[in-house]
Amino acid sequence: MRKLLLTTAVFVVVAAARGTPARADLGLGVFLGEPTGVDLKIGLDRRSGLDLLFGVDTLRDGRAGYGHLTYLVTPLVAQGSSVLVPIRLGIGAALFGPGDDLRFGVRAPFELGLRLRSAPLEIYGEIALLLLFVDPANDLELDIQGGVGFRLYL
Repeated sequence: MRKLLLTTAVFVVVAAARGTPARADLGLGVFLGEPTGVDLKIGLDRRSGLDLLFGVDTLRDGRAGYGHLTYLVTPLVAQGSSVLVPIRLGIGAALFGPGDDLRFGVRAPFELGLRLRSAPLEIYGEIALLLLFVDPANDLELDIQGGVGFRLYL
């Protein structure tokens, strides 16, 4: 866990130090559900970004390390007087499991956020389909992930 936190901290510092285009943003937060972990969203431009999550696959017994990288696009942003409501779709990859039995999956999330105009805070929910590659015989398994989280934008 210590290596995970150190890796995340180094990544945040490197990402924050590099030159970025105007309107790109960096959000750091927590996601609770399946999976659960530290969430990092790196804005690539106004309507796209990368979402990284490092944590555990579940809070139930038998949990294992988990990480995913997802490319998100924002096709629609509803606007209210005090909030923005981004709707995001994505595609990405997940890697998880105990060290000797890593599993790989392709994930497709749907994300709905509430981003406050008065503070750099976003509360969001996500549901994702996860297509798991179970064994060398290429058996596939479909799983559903989901939860809620928040991000503070730096």
